[in-house]
Amino acid sequence: MVHPGRPREFDKDTALDAAMALFWRQGYEATSLDDLTRAMGLSRSSFYGSFGSKHDVLLAAIQRYNDSRFALLQQLVAGEPDPGRALRAAVAGISNSRGSREGCFLINSAVELAPHDPEVEALSRRHLDRLEALLTGLMARQAGSEADEAMAARARSLLAIAFGACVMHKAGTAPAAIDDLLAAAEPLMR
Repeated sequence: MVHPGRPREFDKDTALDAAMALFWRQGYEATSLDDLTRAMGLSRSSFYGSFGSKHDVLLAAIQRYNDSRFALLQQLVAGEPDPGRALRAAVAGISNSRGSREGCFLINSAVELAPHDPEVEALSRRHLDRLEALLTGLMARQAGSEADEAMAARARSLLAIAFGACVMHKAGTAPAAIDDLLAAAEPLMR
């Protein structure tokens, strides 16, 4: 007679959120498997059975972060009928100048790992592409025209400014100074 395995006694999303918080705080390389299983509240066998490897957990955490951040940005812009204001709100949201100083989990992970980890690079690229498409779409709505390569180039520039502002905020730059930086990017938002 075959007995079914023990049912999982933990919430996978909660465990993944705990892993993300640990990676965010310590970085991937500095996080040991013992640190990870302790933070997630899992035995090694449950960890391996549910998530696979430390790297698999990281990839799942990055994907979860990207999806949740993008959903928040979509809600933010959907709630603003004026496309120009929606564009400005999206850029400010990406910059996180009023949020916590821990920075952006995607940026932290990409800086640490993307140069030598093709899977992290691919997740980062996909997220950047959809952020670019969101900003480009808002520019097109604002202009009352179809999106074009010039708008896409401006969207990429705005992403670079917003992510740079996020890094500056993490490094201790005052929110008012970041507001000035974003105001200087205003011509790109027209």
